[in-house]
Amino acid sequence: MRASNVTVRRRLFAALIVGTAIFLALVVRLAYVQIWLGPELSDKAEDSWRRDIPVTAKRGEILDRNGAQLAYNISSPTVMAIPAQIQDPQATAAKLAAALDTSQERIYKQLTTRASSAYIKPAGRKITQEKAREIRDMKLPGIVVTEDNKRYYPFGSLAAHVLGFTGIDNQGLTGIELKYNRTLTGIGGSISYLADAAGKSMPGSTDEYKKPLDGLNLQLTIDSNIQAIMERELDQAMLKYQPNHVIAIAMDPNNGEILAMGSRPGYEPGNYKAYPVENYNRNLPIWMTYEPGSTFKIITLAAALEEKKVSLTEGFFDPGAIEVAGARLRCWKRGGHGSETFLQVVENSCNPGFVVMGQRLGKEKLFEYIYNFGFGKKTGIDLGGEENGIMFKPSRVGPVELATTSFGQGVSVTPIQQITAVSAAVNGGKLFKPHVAKAWYNPDNGALVEEMKPELVRQVISEATSKQVRETLESVVANGTGRNAFIDGYRVGGKTGTAQKVVNGRYSASEHIVSFIGFAPADDPKVVVYAAVDNPQGIQFGGLVAAPLVKGIMEDTLRYMKVPPRKDQMDRKYVYGDTKIVEVPNLVGMSITDIYETMNMNFQLAKSGTGGTVISQVPKAGTRVEQGSTIRIYLSDASPPESGKPQAQ
Repeated sequence: MRASNVTVRRRLFAALIVGTAIFLALVVRLAYVQIWLGPELSDKAEDSWRRDIPVTAKRGEILDRNGAQLAYNISSPTVMAIPAQIQDPQATAAKLAAALDTSQERIYKQLTTRASSAYIKPAGRKITQEKAREIRDMKLPGIVVTEDNKRYYPFGSLAAHVLGFTGIDNQGLTGIELKYNRTLTGIGGSISYLADAAGKSMPGSTDEYKKPLDGLNLQLTIDSNIQAIMERELDQAMLKYQPNHVIAIAMDPNNGEILAMGSRPGYEPGNYKAYPVENYNRNLPIWMTYEPGSTFKIITLAAALEEKKVSLTEGFFDPGAIEVAGARLRCWKRGGHGSETFLQVVENSCNPGFVVMGQRLGKEKLFEYIYNFGFGKKTGIDLGGEENGIMFKPSRVGPVELATTSFGQGVSVTPIQQITAVSAAVNGGKLFKPHVAKAWYNPDNGALVEEMKPELVRQVISEATSKQVRETLESVVANGTGRNAFIDGYRVGGKTGTAQKVVNGRYSASEHIVSFIGFAPADDPKVVVYAAVDNPQGIQFGGLVAAPLVKGIMEDTLRYMKVPPRKDQMDRKYVYGDTKIVEVPNLVGMSITDIYETMNMNFQLAKSGTGGTVISQVPKAGTRVEQGSTIRIYLSDASPPESGKPQAQ
């Protein structure tokens, strides 16, 4: 009996020890959970209860090089649903459908989705302030109107293909909007609250607001004023020539900055769905590939001068064609140009002369320069959709391919390659990577975040050769095929191009792409402008169609840029049909009789006032105008103001 009691006591004591140990373990575990894991578990519990309503970050603005806003955001409310808080989905859907003028069935599906929140889309996205007020006034449980942003393009179609556009969720879809989408988008914020398992807001819970981080503002190299000048000329060319399309690019040759870029047909980024898809999904200045024609001769010229394979004063005879490996390659001028120098070969855009330049260079050397000028691969411009162009493989280049390449036939290039290469030919020989992004700025304080520096790819030719190229191309505009790009008072250089289009694998006899590339001032280029017109109706020569187009862009651009006129301009060679530029004489102080008896008049006279003496005139003396322009003279019997003695001409 006594032993049995001892055994019981031992067992009770052991049970006490085990129970105490278990109790202590539970205490330790509870302390660990409460003290050590408590904050983490509390956060996890709160996360499981917390519901977020997203707040969209404001998309960064896009500015031109002078700070003008090209794309920015306007407040645009959006309707959201919190499905767990909706008491009567059917009735709610009916009221929203009536207010938003959309399908009740579609809204009902969105209201009953298994999600913490859902957009009412598309009808509830980016609605007007008046519509937002109407929906708020309904006080529908589970329906909230949150602030959203809508992209706005204040200049309509201006620079549309450069800017691109955004989708319903403010995501970039094309152009700069797509290329720099991540940096422009920013980081979204939210408004969060605590909800129970049924989605009801917990009593006493407070909303938490996480401020969105807005996207950075992007400044472009584009100048909206030059862009407007360019697009005005593109519109006029479309009306005048009715082409398939027309493109133009303006570049600063000294750093690769794109000053303007455009094409027609165009579109409005804010309303892109109203246009055919081909209007907005192709940026032709970087996407279009075609045979360049005679503008490509600038590359052959630069290579031949750099390698000293030709002298501009050397004589050449053009009979109208040249035989190469059994192929007869014709000059554009029937019967040829006869005896000429190689300078005149360039002025006249004489194909046989350029064939000889290519032959003297040889296949390896010519194609070495072609590749060094950037042809055959993408320039790397910061826009999507750029094409490579097509070059002959060196192994497939025979005598005929070498000859045709020398004058721009049989190869395929893009407009951006053309202007980039020619900029290198005239800027001292430096090939720069073209770009449209200039700098990033903080949207809150305007501080500079990052600036894009010019990127030099390589030195292609020497400064001395580049100077020769500039002077030769200036002579083309003054004396050769580029005369229609001549701008009085400015030294302009350039080259025409006329290329047959390839249709169904054959050269078309009736369809051409005509082009012109020009730069000014020829002694110190500040701007290079390239334009191409695809299949203009009627006239199909680069000198008659594209040269005046470039002149119109360049003339106003030079004045806008405040580039001073040059006094040492090369005299223009006039041919039959050209209108001469003459200087307005000083008529102040002269009588009408004196004017008609002593002046060799190149002008029409328009008279205002009464009297026998000219006291004022418009335009003023010394102004250069087209021959035959009208001078308005103001007559009086009073003495004219002191303005110098009258000069007879």
